[in-house]
Amino acid sequence: MPFEPTDYLPYDFANRRHIGPSPVEMAEMLTVVGAKDLDDLIDDTLPKSIRQEKPLDFGHPLSERELLYKMRQTAEKNTLMTSLIGQGYHGTVTPPAIQRNILENPAWYTAYTPYQPEISQGRLEALLNFQTMVSDLTGLEVANASLLDESTACAEAMTMAQRVSKSKAKAFFVDRDCHPQNIAVVKTRAEPLGIEVIVGNPAKLEADKVFGALFQYPGTYGHVRDFTDEIAALHENKAIAIVAADPLSLTLLKEPGAMGADIAVGSTQRFGVPMGAGGPHAAYMATKDAYKRAMPGRLVGVSVDAHGNRAYRLSLQTREQHIRREKATSNVCTAQALLAVMASMYAVFHGPKGLQAIAQRIHRKTVRLANGLEAAGFKVDPQSFFDTITVDVGPLQAAVMKSARDENINLRIVGETRVGITLDEATRSDVIEGVWRAFGIETKDDKPTQATGCRRTCTAAPST
Repeated sequence: MPFEPTDYLPYDFANRRHIGPSPVEMAEMLTVVGAKDLDDLIDDTLPKSIRQEKPLDFGHPLSERELLYKMRQTAEKNTLMTSLIGQGYHGTVTPPAIQRNILENPAWYTAYTPYQPEISQGRLEALLNFQTMVSDLTGLEVANASLLDESTACAEAMTMAQRVSKSKAKAFFVDRDCHPQNIAVVKTRAEPLGIEVIVGNPAKLEADKVFGALFQYPGTYGHVRDFTDEIAALHENKAIAIVAADPLSLTLLKEPGAMGADIAVGSTQRFGVPMGAGGPHAAYMATKDAYKRAMPGRLVGVSVDAHGNRAYRLSLQTREQHIRREKATSNVCTAQALLAVMASMYAVFHGPKGLQAIAQRIHRKTVRLANGLEAAGFKVDPQSFFDTITVDVGPLQAAVMKSARDENINLRIVGETRVGITLDEATRSDVIEGVWRAFGIETKDDKPTQATGCRRTCTAAPST
């Protein structure tokens, strides 16, 4: 049957339904502003000196389906590697219920800052749950509703320590076992503020010469230390103690609050949030109640509504830059609300016992890996660890790294003679066996029973 062809290409659906006005609507608007066409409008708006002479060559427009096909073709060129580099980034298992109902749910992923509590009670309750989780794990009274990432949280903690410290010192101490990115961001933030950053061994900390100190727990090379004595020395000199802690390790280890820490920061990435090629991930910050007004970021509090019922709202907002910019506790208090909600729901999904079981399984895997390496004659450090070990391979470092890549495993280069390995929730026996093969060890991962337990301690050891 005869018909008149419709001017409608496969990619027009998205253009007409989702990307701005239709051609008819554009013609009407151009008439209103007195322009012949879009080129005439742009000529009248933007100077030619800042415009390109030729349009970008993107090729022929694609429909959504065709674009996804091409993206899959490109993605298939990637080599999928298992990352055991660590440094605050870990494989994790996102429960399907959280992936479907939160991560892929537009009611959660399109939400903006809940400044209107009357329409944001669900999100506020979920963020309060995140704060409660962080307080429980760190042993500190008050936690905020997330920060951008662990590195910037460390820098925020440094400036917060400077605000609340009674010490007159101008320097800030950073544990040499902090993750490299944490040290780098702290140094970058300190420079324009005139803060001297001292990176060193916590055992040699001179507490009278600093207004605060940052410790990594566990350390970037795996060391698990109890910083109680160092923190006590800082308090004797009116300085502030900050601990950057892995929250999953805190289900087994002594919490920062029990050590006397004033501030705790860290990343909640391994609570069900995929690595995502390095981010984004929700950081946390917790502190003592006395310092809550100096804490950056948003804070969800419990209140009552007009009918006297329990309700949630953002509290102490005078700390934020949108209220009093010049007096705000931070002008970079970006939150990661969606990812904070995911992390908090991961904790709800597994419960306290479940989180502890996950941490124990990770530690047992690391113990088995370390025992296999030691049995083959390699020197493994440290003696007290949670999920990270460092292996001395001498002049074989390059060969081990290449062999690991051949097994599709990325390990961490440490200095010139050592290799770092961090295991996680997603590590399977075949990955452990692949690491052993990279070291020239042919053996099977004979998993112990649940009752066997750990053959090494994962409790915090005194700093040395």
